Order: sequence, then structure tokens, then C-alpha cells
Amino acid sequence: MERKIEWFKKYYPHGLRIKVVISKEGGYQGMLEYIPGEFAHRPVDADGYMFIHCIFVGFRKEFKGRGMASLLLDECIKEARDKKMLGVAVVTRKGPFMAGNDIFLNKGFQIVDSAEPDFDLLVKKFDDESENPQFKANMDECLTEYSNGLTILRSVQCPYTEKNVNSIVESAQNKFKLKTNLIDLEDVKAVKNTPCAFGSFCLIYNGEILSYHPISKTRFENIMKKIIK
Repeated sequence: MERKIEWFKKYYPHGLRIKVVISKEGGYQGMLEYIPGEFAHRPVDADGYMFIHCIFVGFRKEFKGRGMASLLLDECIKEARDKKMLGVAVVTRKGPFMAGNDIFLNKGFQIVDSAEPDFDLLVKKFDDESENPQFKANMDECLTEYSNGLTILRSVQCPYTEKNVNSIVESAQNKFKLKTNLIDLEDVKAVKNTPCAFGSFCLIYNGEILSYHPISKTRFENIMKKIIK
């Protein structure tokens, strides 16, 4: 978490913001993180747009479905309008670790691009004539840089990338005799040149993406057992 705090301090002057929602009965119940698109920690071209990194609400089940996410999105959209930006963009996915499309579609967002295996890029434009944001075109080409052995790409933007990486590296070495190339994505340029639409994490083996989001040591071992026999 200390690295996340330092990262926040670094990008706050560039417009990084985190909004939280607090319930009188239940306390802290959710958050929304966003930043101007030129600093987005995703492999996207979204200059001029406000870009949402992540949104989560309802740490307790009884607080889900109360419109908290909608309130957070309204704040982000309002700030983007106040700053005369082109609109608001976000990457979603059908799989884990990201919000799905529904809440954004209900707010007037539209799908403008997609990436493997289940990622969508959505945008709410304030002017229909504005150019759409898009995923970086060279994501597949970036994979060729990691064609030998095990590589983990991670960015401190998502604090969950810190949690299990050390145990995965240890398991790779001790259990599977694999040396891991651990790469910390230190800045926006590095993140935008990753082969995975999640941006903040990617697990690659011999040029093939094994996981697009952080996983546990157990999950890693189960994947590798199927590959290395």
C-alpha cells in the first residue's frame, strides 16, 4: 500500500482522483479512481477524455444496489464536463477484476473498441463528433518481447498486483525451476505498451498470456501443472 500512496502522490498533480462513498450505517462502501486519459494506466489512446481506472461499491452485501456506483460516476462525469474534456472512458471486461458494462451502458456509455479475451472500451462522449478512444494497436506485437520463459508485468496502480507476486516467483523457481522476469511498469509509457488490456498486470509464459489479472499462488501452480508435465 505504501507504493500505491507514492504512486498517487506522483499522479495527483496530473489529475488523478479517488472518490469514495461512505454510508452512515456501514462506513466506507466504495470508490472510484480516475485520471485524464493521457495518463491512463491502460494500453489505450484516450487523450482528452477522463479515464476511469476502477470502480467498486458494496463491501457489505446489504449496501449493494443502492445507487452508490451511480453517484460516483455522476461525480466523475461532472468533473470531466467542468474541465471541458471530451467525455469519460473506461475499460470493462466480462471476466474478473473489472466492472462489467451494465452500469456504464445505463449512464449513456457506448462500446467503441474491444480486446482479447473479454475486454471492452466504453466511452460517454459530450460531443458526438469527437474522435473515439481506442486500444493500442500493437498489443499483440508487444507479446513478442516475452517469448522466452515466465514474465510478470505489474503496475502499482492496482495494489492487488503486489499481493501474490512474491509467492508466484518463489513457486516458479522452487517448484517448476523457472526463473521469472519480473517487470515493474514504472510509468504511463510502459503501461501503454503492455500486451494486456488490463494494463496493471499480465502473466506470460513463452509468449502466451496465462492470466490477464492477478492470481493466487495456488491458481498459478494449477495452470503451470497443465503446461509443464
